[in-house]
Amino acid sequence: MNPAPNLILVGPMGAGKTTLGRRLAQHFGLEFHDLDHELEEHTGASVALIFELEGEAGFRNRERAMLERLCQVDGQVLATGGGSVLDPGNRALMRRSGFVVYLPATPAQQLARLKRDRQRPLLATPDRAARLQELAEVREPLYLEVADLVLPESVLAPERAIQRAAEAIGQAWQQGKADTSSRIGA
Repeated sequence: MNPAPNLILVGPMGAGKTTLGRRLAQHFGLEFHDLDHELEEHTGASVALIFELEGEAGFRNRERAMLERLCQVDGQVLATGGGSVLDPGNRALMRRSGFVVYLPATPAQQLARLKRDRQRPLLATPDRAARLQELAEVREPLYLEVADLVLPESVLAPERAIQRAAEAIGQAWQQGKADTSSRIGA
């Protein structure tokens, strides 16, 4: 979507959405929000605890409500959770509210980046590699469906990630006002 008031980052867990998002927000002079972090701040509970108490369905309901809330604000970079694209309404809201950038990561890359992470409920399984592959098969088409721009993996190399990502986004994205008539609750 161009012009768009926000940058919205999608991709699997471990793709670097939060890390890159913070740096892109600084680069473009925007606010930064991480959907999972905002949800934790709002509820006073960790994502893992919400999963434990309410299951994935309960978490997804809370995630949807927080995404709707955050998408009411213009001038931000928003790092979404890896599964936020599962809901068709979330995908539509993202497309209406921002320029959506997909940060890809293979299951092997995710496994390497998340090897010490024990906080992610969907990885609480003996075979993390198989679980990441299952998630990728379901979610990859949805990331591609919602994306205005897919950052190639070469752009995401750590040594110059922010510079390359900012250049690629800057060439494709026109910052502007959102169509507020199509937003939830408008």
